[in-house]
Amino acid sequence: MTLTIRLPRITILGTGGTIAGSATSQTQTTGYQPGAISIQSLIDAVPAIAQIATVKGEQVANFRSTEVTSPILLDLCRRARAANESDDCDGVVITHGTDTLEETAFFLSLTVPWKKPIVFVGAMRPATAISADGPINLLQAVTLAASPTALGRGPLVVLNDRISSGFYITKSSANALDTFKAPEQGHLGYFDNSQPKFFYSSASPIGLHYFDIKDTIDLPQVDIVYGYQGLNPHIITEYVRAGAKGLILATMGNGGWTIAGMEVVRQVIEGGVIVVHSHRSQDGAVSSSVDISISSGLLSPQKSRIMLQLALSSGYTLEQTKSIFEI
Repeated sequence: MTLTIRLPRITILGTGGTIAGSATSQTQTTGYQPGAISIQSLIDAVPAIAQIATVKGEQVANFRSTEVTSPILLDLCRRARAANESDDCDGVVITHGTDTLEETAFFLSLTVPWKKPIVFVGAMRPATAISADGPINLLQAVTLAASPTALGRGPLVVLNDRISSGFYITKSSANALDTFKAPEQGHLGYFDNSQPKFFYSSASPIGLHYFDIKDTIDLPQVDIVYGYQGLNPHIITEYVRAGAKGLILATMGNGGWTIAGMEVVRQVIEGGVIVVHSHRSQDGAVSSSVDISISSGLLSPQKSRIMLQLALSSGYTLEQTKSIFEI
């Protein structure tokens, strides 16, 4: 009698990006067309996946990740949540462009219950490159999503033989294969012969907050204002005129902003706009002593923006919003 071993069932949600990119030559690694290849073609190009899991591909979108909007993000979230809660799925893999991967991974960290593994994967070289990193990354992502060791860790990010937290990770280089890092928090694990190895047992990040967005169809406009020497203090009011309900300041140092600029910040706050002080440096935190604004704590400007969008969408009061930032 032959026993049939059921392989883990993995749903792969494709959104495009470099991992699905196509160039005119095998040596071209810039100037290519992201999102040119279907998710099924990516799966078919890695036959070893069939030995690891039974996979089903869904094409959510197919373009560069700079084109992700709130409705697309919400749709992806609902699909990931549905797969995560289905009895016919043991894990989810999401292929994504690297430019904004950290934002989507952070969004799903806050909006999808941590029941089954959710793994984000991308590539720094297009699928047509002679040294394409997408196939091995996809194989490892599926392997991780099928592994019980990934349970209870929230969305994870796989690139370049490393496993990282979707809550903490950031893209540190525009070009390098080892671009995704969390310098202060570190990687969660690595791959040995494409098998996942973790450094730590599963744990939730400090400051993790869950938002229920089942009935949300769009998110409020929140813009990021970059700080620099001699900044135009009135640029903030232009963002508000253009519809911003909240603003994130990518400040200089620990909440630093110009004196003239802070006068304008006070004016827009008095007008009902919530302002969060974040930091333009890659790491560090903005302390809770920052004047009349909310401080972002450890969150980068792009992640602070997502947190504020979700808070505004959920109807949080100023004090509630402050509490989820200033941990």
